[in-house]
Amino acid sequence: MKRIVLFVLTNLAIVLVLGVMASVLGLNRFITQNGLDLTTLLGFSLLIGFGGAFISLLISKPVAKWSTGAHVIERPSNQDETWLLQTVQRLASQADIAMPEVAIYEGAPNAFATGAFRNSALVAVSTGLLQSMTHEEVEAVLAHEVAHVANGDMVTMTLIQGVMNTFVVFLSRVIGYAVDSFMRRGDNQSSGPGIGYFVTTIVMDILLGFVAAMVVAWFSRQREFRADADAARLMGRRQPMINALARLGGLEAGELPKSVAALGIVGGLGRLFATHPPIEQRIAALQQGR
Repeated sequence: MKRIVLFVLTNLAIVLVLGVMASVLGLNRFITQNGLDLTTLLGFSLLIGFGGAFISLLISKPVAKWSTGAHVIERPSNQDETWLLQTVQRLASQADIAMPEVAIYEGAPNAFATGAFRNSALVAVSTGLLQSMTHEEVEAVLAHEVAHVANGDMVTMTLIQGVMNTFVVFLSRVIGYAVDSFMRRGDNQSSGPGIGYFVTTIVMDILLGFVAAMVVAWFSRQREFRADADAARLMGRRQPMINALARLGGLEAGELPKSVAALGIVGGLGRLFATHPPIEQRIAALQQGR
């Protein structure tokens, strides 16, 4: 639950900053003397919703490096780092993408991929993952992350998040305006929105933000099955990916910052908010060739 709260607060913070900027620039004048201008509100919602999502995408790599303390391998200092670079290079070539940055960070078993562009991505693995898996299993995890990059999952998730953010901003303000109008019926409303509008908008931003998070998490879970299947194709067989998932199922998954958790190899526990399906379902899908 802590990770979900952090995720929602992060999105609200970005929307708030953009909302303040829009107010300063005079772009939020969608409440007029004639009522609510839905066209202007929609434009405002698109600006805030997609603006926040794309800002998050553009800063995803530096934020991931900073928040995990990941060390990007520039020049390999040992055999493990050399093997990591060579393995990612081969998988990237098979997936027809440019070589991603490869990083290692201290932590329990996990891995993630992030970045705004498929040809300028970051693939990172934890020390716990390297220490607890065989090379073949680590390669399967790397193939899974490379598949995320090749499939453009970072951009896809950003677009989905942008749509949901737009939905939250638009609907919360429509509801806020309706509640405020009901509370002030018979009063002179030419002076602008009242306290009912502002309070309702804040409450609806939070409530609808949770609904949006559930929808985004559902899309993320569907995307995980595809990345597993594509990893198996990159490996040439399904068993290494199955073995890697089975081993992860018996390990305590490392926590990732919410900015990169949706692209990690293991997700959260809440069923509705989980970014990854249960390990058992992912193994079953691979065994059935899906």
